[in-house]
Amino acid sequence: MPAGEVPDVFDGVSGQVPEELAQHLRTVALVDHHVHGSFTERIDRATFEFSINEGSNDPVPPWMTQFDSPLGFAIRRWCAPLLGLPPHADAETYWKRRDEFGPDELATTMLPAAGVSRWIVDTGFKGDRITSHRRLAELAGGQSFEIVRLERLAEDLIDGGTAPQDFPEAMRSALASAVADPAVVGTKTIVAYRTGFDIDWNRPSDAEVVTHARALAANPGPVRIDDPVLIAFGVHEAAAHGLPIQVHVGFGDRDLDLHRCDPLLLLPLLRTMPPVPVLLLHCYPFHRQSGYLAQAFDHVNFDVGLAINYLGARSTGLVAEALDTAPFAKQLYSSDAFGPPELHVLGSVLWRRAMGLVLGEWVRSGDWAQADAIRIVDMIAAANAERVYGL
Repeated sequence: MPAGEVPDVFDGVSGQVPEELAQHLRTVALVDHHVHGSFTERIDRATFEFSINEGSNDPVPPWMTQFDSPLGFAIRRWCAPLLGLPPHADAETYWKRRDEFGPDELATTMLPAAGVSRWIVDTGFKGDRITSHRRLAELAGGQSFEIVRLERLAEDLIDGGTAPQDFPEAMRSALASAVADPAVVGTKTIVAYRTGFDIDWNRPSDAEVVTHARALAANPGPVRIDDPVLIAFGVHEAAAHGLPIQVHVGFGDRDLDLHRCDPLLLLPLLRTMPPVPVLLLHCYPFHRQSGYLAQAFDHVNFDVGLAINYLGARSTGLVAEALDTAPFAKQLYSSDAFGPPELHVLGSVLWRRAMGLVLGEWVRSGDWAQADAIRIVDMIAAANAERVYGL
């Protein structure tokens, strides 16, 4: 396969997907509603392997390789052809070829293969190492928008010298300024990483916020918003602006306590907050709980983005389970790719392939009409995100 040519996502399984549905899934333009930039500098193999391991904060030990993982196998299968290699090229061959590319060349070789027309980008984590939302769109093609991370906004205020007694009004002002940017289409909380969801979600008073901001500012070292009162304050203030709020759910690195990230613990918030759109991100292994919440609350939506990459060939089962109970108008596509552009591509390839296999089975069995399958693909691929974010 020539370098840069996009592999057919239904290679090897084309007989299992009706042709009209398959062709539509090959070409439908996606809205990636939660994604990060690609690396701006050349990385070595150790950094690459660290970057394709979501859970650990440690370097990959010398007795193993992350290429021997579901994601590693998916990279060798689907990304090798983009570099002019045969599918399943071994890890050494893949790395040697990849290392011939600079970061921009690698991005322009891989990112367009994702077939994404609009990128909604969270730049609040390690933004000095990855592309801005606008640069990602330049390298990939398409249009970009931005998500404001609430905890980062609050940390910047306190680090910048905002006095605790001024913090509530400063946070309101900073939020108002941020969301006034036409490129900003939503906010995000990483409460999963900071406290877990089992906190008091009542809206705190300004006096309570000042007290907790003062205690936080008194701590030595870099400011880290891990105070439940300050987190709840940020979420309620963001909701007051009416923009969608993204919430990391479930699967992530070991900084979070997974058992405290079950989205059912958000019920007290969901029952009382203003009904702005809430986007439950990633959700694995709580995707069925998330589907229930999306069915139960008009303002709740969800995706299974991040986990699709990390499950590799098994992601078809995850996509099928995500379709179990939730209305199809409440599901969105995302990759949650960060760093290596392989992740931006694989989110798309594996989702398209999984949707084809799952919906194709329902069409072939007579349970669904092919026209309905194509319509649902369009909803999850783009239309639901267009509605939720007002694109």
